[in-house]
Amino acid sequence: MAVLKEFYRVTRNNGIVRVVREHYLRDDIACGLCGCQLCLGTCDSIDSTDVGPSPSSAVASGHLIVLDTNLILQEMDVLEDDVFKNVIVCQTSVEEVRKRSSPSYRRLRQLMANRDRRFHLFYNEFNMHTYVKRQKHELPNDRAARAIRLAVQWYANHLKQNGFAVDVVLLSNDAEMVKAAVEMGLLAMSLSDYVGGMKNCVELLDRMAVQRICIGTRPGNVKFAEYLPMSELRSGIGDGTLKQGTFMVSRENYLEANVYITNSKNEEKIFVQGLLNCNRAVNNDLVVVELLPEDEWSCPASVLKLQEFEKDEGDEVSEEKDRRLRLDVARSKGELVPTGRVVGIIQRNWRPFCAMLQPGLVTSTRHLAVPADKRIPWIRIETRQAEHSRYPLGHFVRLLGQVGDRDTENEVLLLEHEVRHHAFGESILACLPKVPWTVTASNLHEREDLRNLVVCSIDPPGCTDIDDALHCRPLPNGHFEVGVHIADVSHFVPAGTALDKEAAERGTTVYLVDRRIDMLPELLSSDLCSLKESQDRFAFSVIWELDKHANTVSVRFCKSVIRSRAAFTYFEAQARIDDCKATDQLSVSLRNLNKLAKLLKRKRKENGALTLASLEIRFNLDSESHDPIDVMAKQMLDTNSLVEEFMLLANTAVAERLLTEFPDVALLRRHPLPPAARFEPLVKAAAKRGFTIVVDQGGKALADSLDRAVLEDQPYFNTMLRIMATRCMTTAVYFCTGTLERSNYFHFGLATPVYTHFTSPIRRYADLTVHRLLAAVINPELRTAAGVPDKLQVEELCENLNHRHRMAQYAGRASVLLNTHLFFKARVEDAAGYVLFLRRNAIQVLIPKYGLEAPILIGQRDTQVAFDFDDAKGTLTVGNIILQMFDSVTVRLSIDDTDAQHNRLRLQLVHPNVPGFSVSPLLDLPEDDLPSIRSPTAAMAN
Repeated sequence: MAVLKEFYRVTRNNGIVRVVREHYLRDDIACGLCGCQLCLGTCDSIDSTDVGPSPSSAVASGHLIVLDTNLILQEMDVLEDDVFKNVIVCQTSVEEVRKRSSPSYRRLRQLMANRDRRFHLFYNEFNMHTYVKRQKHELPNDRAARAIRLAVQWYANHLKQNGFAVDVVLLSNDAEMVKAAVEMGLLAMSLSDYVGGMKNCVELLDRMAVQRICIGTRPGNVKFAEYLPMSELRSGIGDGTLKQGTFMVSRENYLEANVYITNSKNEEKIFVQGLLNCNRAVNNDLVVVELLPEDEWSCPASVLKLQEFEKDEGDEVSEEKDRRLRLDVARSKGELVPTGRVVGIIQRNWRPFCAMLQPGLVTSTRHLAVPADKRIPWIRIETRQAEHSRYPLGHFVRLLGQVGDRDTENEVLLLEHEVRHHAFGESILACLPKVPWTVTASNLHEREDLRNLVVCSIDPPGCTDIDDALHCRPLPNGHFEVGVHIADVSHFVPAGTALDKEAAERGTTVYLVDRRIDMLPELLSSDLCSLKESQDRFAFSVIWELDKHANTVSVRFCKSVIRSRAAFTYFEAQARIDDCKATDQLSVSLRNLNKLAKLLKRKRKENGALTLASLEIRFNLDSESHDPIDVMAKQMLDTNSLVEEFMLLANTAVAERLLTEFPDVALLRRHPLPPAARFEPLVKAAAKRGFTIVVDQGGKALADSLDRAVLEDQPYFNTMLRIMATRCMTTAVYFCTGTLERSNYFHFGLATPVYTHFTSPIRRYADLTVHRLLAAVINPELRTAAGVPDKLQVEELCENLNHRHRMAQYAGRASVLLNTHLFFKARVEDAAGYVLFLRRNAIQVLIPKYGLEAPILIGQRDTQVAFDFDDAKGTLTVGNIILQMFDSVTVRLSIDDTDAQHNRLRLQLVHPNVPGFSVSPLLDLPEDDLPSIRSPTAAMAN
């Protein structure tokens, strides 16, 4: 049965078009209960025998719960509690939650993916018995509410007809929704009534979102402007007078942000400055902005302004602070940028925030919480943010622990970056193979036996999740056979299982300084999938014939079984290569691989691949306390580059094959060409030292101009330029090939037309997906609807993977910062550094020894020394001392713990000596106090 479905959508050019589509209804949509005799489809999300006694005295007997949309949006903190099981989530609600809140949608998906929680997605919009057509003049919200009530009614009748002694309860915080349901003869109530009937309900009641406006909040000097109605926002977006985009707060100045415009072909952003123009938008909100008249345009102020240094000013939101900020801006016409103000919010990015409660009166019903993420405004607990309040609504969820405690800080770090770190559930562990596991004749079917090859792996010390291994042997014709063998995770993780769904949600393994959050259970990640030495392991192999110049003669792909001869560290493999007396098969193989890798790297650079720079450090931890006892920059060896080159070669070869076989659904990785405007800080910095950086003629021209920018008397000048270039880059992202034009597939950093991730399936779900696609390439029998995902599935997967990958990177950096603070907690040290850039009130210093950077704050109240900042020249002058970018300095490092929530690394200037500002040196530094800095092939490549 088909009905016509009519709706309106915004086009890429911000126009509004009417869309009419056929909407097919079915009579075989399953209810989700195991053993249902009436459903034609099969589904076992909920076992009726698991529907035990009611957890709430508000409902007399065992029951299923149906949630309305607003309840999901408002009360995820409550719904994530284990007491909520046997829940029906209507398709109507899921689609609305996805439109209105990405964080809530991700959390809802995680609940539905956890089989132990028994959340069932009911496709009511496709069920011919529960679909409702929108009536004339009916609001979309009213139609959605009616659809949910009909679904509840259908479930109640359906269960009764099936003979199940199970009730159906609708939970909603909307009094009108509850009233309408009761009038239909349905069982419905508010969440507070339901939770209030539970034993020990106080904690859950505390988690509930507060819906009242706090009494006693008084208006400040100037209130925020009201948001425009949604109809005006849509109309303005359609005619181009308003722009929609993502609101991103500056990490250097919490009073400034950029709005990155959605659906812009070129990167377009609008600058927003001041609390009033930001108008209550929070970092990552989807907002609508109005462009200000050109005579009101501004540009970022040359000041470092962090919220942690501010005092609580209550709800006083005046124009004075915004006016003072504008005075800090150098307003030469050439520096002004398009500037706007927020006039509406399309989608909030609100989520649970880790925060520290500020001290306050014990009897007070209102408290300020300071979020761990410095870009998030302080949050007032038990208040709603009114038009005159600078603090948004918040409610208490749970206690994390004492500020400064290592476990507490790690928990905050993981929660803030949305890292799924709970233990794997029973349904997931049930998917694991039984141990002991061995290779048998039956599971060798359709695999090549490569156990005779001299295969080895090269990894960091202590690595247990070994994804990749290599082999190289000479051929009679003078060529080489080279193999990259990757752990065959897909053999142990069948698609669609609870294990697979959990891995897809996690997306990636997260590496912290003192621990690892695995994407897969340890039995797989550190044992059965890991290519351990002297163990038979399943692999997915890419095997080339390369000539002596590292040109590809042929390449093939196969499922295989291998036995690694050795699991080397980078240092051990390097020692084998350097030891000319070692003539065993492994040493010879490593030397040949090293020679070929250098040829591959040279060819890539000739094609325009970028060599950028980043600082990486390694901590030595105390074996008992896990506190850092030493820190050093990571040393990069030829073997690091050896592994990298062959992984890049394998990833590129797989990408080319997938694009040929699956041009519409291949999962690839692209690195968009950065617009020239992003390189402006780099170009200006180099120009002040007499160098021209070419940014508008492609990657080769950029790479060549960076190579020429060398100062003999400043060996780290070029490295710092490359660090700055890295920060000008766009981010590499996963994408589905059928969603973009072919010209957009290019990977700028690697200078390759197509690229993907294939080589790390133990720690990246993208690679696991690519393995399944490649398996379908070499085995046509797998090219079924179940074996190859469709375009929409790949697109949704890429969205989650990009988010998880980005959060994992941020979590790793935050872990390094946390351990740096722990390392310097009881330590004061002088170190050599370089001026990375200057601000009106700060000197940003790079300290290579510890792989970190931090500001020296100037112009504070505790000093009378006056610095003269010249933005045009890029100098900071005090007396006869002139500081400029790339100058060498000596700084003192210590921890400033005056702010318990945001302990920060405190830098003080030692040299040059500025009377009244610099501190006396602790000791003389060695001349060569600066270790080497990593210059990887392309920092953004993986």
